[in-house]
Amino acid sequence: MKGHEKMRDVVDLHTHTIASGHAYNTIQEMVRAARERNLEIYGITEHAPAMPGTCTSMYFQNLEVMPREREGMTVLFGAELNILDFDGHVDLPERVLAKLDFAIASMHSPCFQSGSLQENTTAYRKVMENPLISIIGHPDDGRYPVDYDVLAKEAARNQVILEMNNSSLAPGSYRENAAKNYRIMLAACKKYRTPVIIDSDAHVDLDVGNHSLALQLLGEVDFPEELLINAHPELLKKYLNYYRNNYK
Repeated sequence: MKGHEKMRDVVDLHTHTIASGHAYNTIQEMVRAARERNLEIYGITEHAPAMPGTCTSMYFQNLEVMPREREGMTVLFGAELNILDFDGHVDLPERVLAKLDFAIASMHSPCFQSGSLQENTTAYRKVMENPLISIIGHPDDGRYPVDYDVLAKEAARNQVILEMNNSSLAPGSYRENAAKNYRIMLAACKKYRTPVIIDSDAHVDLDVGNHSLALQLLGEVDFPEELLINAHPELLKKYLNYYRNNYK
């Protein structure tokens, strides 16, 4: 994917508002920022309840009251789930997940104690077997070693999208060796034709839609554009509950 700076990029599905407890803008402010950056599909994914300081499960149960069309954009409401153990348990029940537009599942240090490469890979594999989970969030942190060949193969088999998290690539990120790990992951995604999504993981409005570092890395490895969700948002209809439930 050469010439990445000219590539169509109209999706950002991983962002947080003040409801997550350690982010700094309201829904309205984040939506306005997404509109200013010409996004077509924008997602808000508050941290699920196991993360210290975030909202309770009631918040996610009531998201059905939120309009999905705002300022000419599709605005989706999901959750960033915490992977809790090597058996792939997460911190919202299926009855709540089924009502969300989509769910991201991630490993976070307050909620998950890293194991061996095999144990971490097993955790991801079991999480991806849950049909209500659409995206694996920032699988890039060297503190949680993973077999990227297995990860990409299982993601393709289970129709799960793997995330490139732009914030992981930022200078000073606490996630370790993200750029190196993404190169390995992207090679495996090419091999298995596994789709990838770039997300900002914005915790402030200025970061919404900022995918510059991830785009640069994709260009360096010549990643095929047809596997990039941001350039082909119509592909999301295959993966997200929102489209499965509303466009049958």
